[in-house]
Amino acid sequence: MLSIDCLNFLNLKPFKVTIIKPFFYRYFVKNIYMSKPRKVQKTERKNHGKKADGKVEQKSKKIGNRSKNKKYQKTEDLKSGSALIRLNKFIANAGICSRREADELIKAGVIKVNGKVITELGYKIKPGDKVHYGDQLIKSEKKVYILLNKPKDYLTTVDDPYSRKTVMQLIQGATKERVYPVGRLDRQTTGLLLLTNDGELTKRLTHPRYGVKKIYHVTTDKNVKSEDLEKMLKGIKLEEGVAKVDRVSYVGDSKKDIGVEIHIGWNRVIRRIFETLGYKVVKLDRVFFAGLTKKGLPRGKWRFLTEEEVGFLYQNAGMPQN
Repeated sequence: MLSIDCLNFLNLKPFKVTIIKPFFYRYFVKNIYMSKPRKVQKTERKNHGKKADGKVEQKSKKIGNRSKNKKYQKTEDLKSGSALIRLNKFIANAGICSRREADELIKAGVIKVNGKVITELGYKIKPGDKVHYGDQLIKSEKKVYILLNKPKDYLTTVDDPYSRKTVMQLIQGATKERVYPVGRLDRQTTGLLLLTNDGELTKRLTHPRYGVKKIYHVTTDKNVKSEDLEKMLKGIKLEEGVAKVDRVSYVGDSKKDIGVEIHIGWNRVIRRIFETLGYKVVKLDRVFFAGLTKKGLPRGKWRFLTEEEVGFLYQNAGMPQN
């Protein structure tokens, strides 16, 4: 859920048709609860968990065998060196494809383990096993996560047949691992772009089913009417279907600057929404992606994500972190 902090990041001016209660929940909690006298706050914290008669409500402790023995079992696996990993997970971790796509490769009989063709789903391998995809030996790569603030005139592609500038040139020499862009920003769009060799995470972050949020700062050629903001919320008919934005608002006092939150990943979807309503997008900048912002990251520069940020990406994608 997008917090009020994200609005502050863009200095968005809330527009009455866009206000959604959960969106401002934290704001109201902060301004209503924290506005109470300090004594009232202390009393409420002190009485938290007590029943009407003053007795403290005891929480039942339930410890199953699974949670109790989890740490012990993991330690034993590491000691014995017998920690197994699913074959599809190993392939996905190597950056070949997602786990689901790896299952298809396994069923197709193109994966070999120690020279033997494996078609069994759920098959597990141990450290030291040699896995081949066709004739190619699959090596487990170190996971790399790079955040780039993309400038204009760079293509979001690994290679271009016409020798035009690509985003890969901006991160040249950053890592030995082969990384790929997560999603796509068109040539004239600027802002946040994630590059990684984590195939499974990439699949989740780019699939609309998982609702990963993106915020764009849109600048148009003329003032945008408030009724057109309402139309964006209700949905604009495009070739692929009806495109709805999740939230939309003016940025500051200008009606040419619009903040748009969306999770659809269709090609040039923001530009086409505005074009359908009769506006030309002069500037388009992605300022928020899956919980990441470009704060402290100048245009054309990149940085590695911290472990905490990677964990947050996994959380946004609804995945357990490896």
